[in-house]
Amino acid sequence: MIKHLKLTKAIVAIALGIVALIAAKVMEDSKIDGNQVVLAISGVLFIAAALIFLCPIIFAKKADKDGKKVEL
Repeated sequence: MIKHLKLTKAIVAIALGIVALIAAKVMEDSKIDGNQVVLAISGVLFIAAALIFLCPIIFAKKADKDGKKVEL
């Protein structure tokens, strides 16, 4: 289903967002500067993934005149 809807980029963005979130928390515990930047990058990746997940819904096309079948 993920390959069919072309959502692999969204999965990668979520994975990178989780990695960046973990890195930000480790940096915060270790008192390393720059953890806010990494946390912001994580947030941007999560927002981008959410928008990519919405693309198939937004750009769906009607397959028939009645509108009962939809092509993603």
